[in-house]
Amino acid sequence: MRKTVVLGVTGSIAAYKAADLTSQLVKKGMDVVVIMTSSAQKLVCPQTFLTLSRNTVITDLWTMPDWQPGHIELSDRAKLLVIAPCTANFIGKLANGIADDALSTYALSHTGKILVVPAMNPKMWKNPAVQRNVTILKGGGVEFIGPVSGRVACGDDGEGRMEDVSAILAKILNEL
Repeated sequence: MRKTVVLGVTGSIAAYKAADLTSQLVKKGMDVVVIMTSSAQKLVCPQTFLTLSRNTVITDLWTMPDWQPGHIELSDRAKLLVIAPCTANFIGKLANGIADDALSTYALSHTGKILVVPAMNPKMWKNPAVQRNVTILKGGGVEFIGPVSGRVACGDDGEGRMEDVSAILAKILNEL
């Protein structure tokens, strides 16, 4: 039986890297189920992840084909939730138990390990509110991969850049 990884994709410009991560996970024999926020869908098309994962992409809570809520069934079989890229907005939702879309609702029902891969402007990453939320999540057992220092999409340099796909893949494989 293949191991199931849920990949949450949020609305960072780094969302395109999640497509590569999906492809790499599938090549390693993983069953990848992608859940996208509406902001992520403005940057990368769900069809990309459908093609790469060969699984239906979850984009909202209201298109459940089965009687059982999809986020509950999925939480029963997935041992790992990876949110990559993860925005400051989503870090805040997760830290405060807000469930207002498919990904945040799934995250609250997920009982396995959660890996968060931040990607945002360095000024946002340093913001005290974001750091407070990161502390809350780490205190609850959520692990962070990155961010790393470097040039981000807007041209700024500093810590906030999404970790390289190879490092994320290595951590996921180590967890499984």
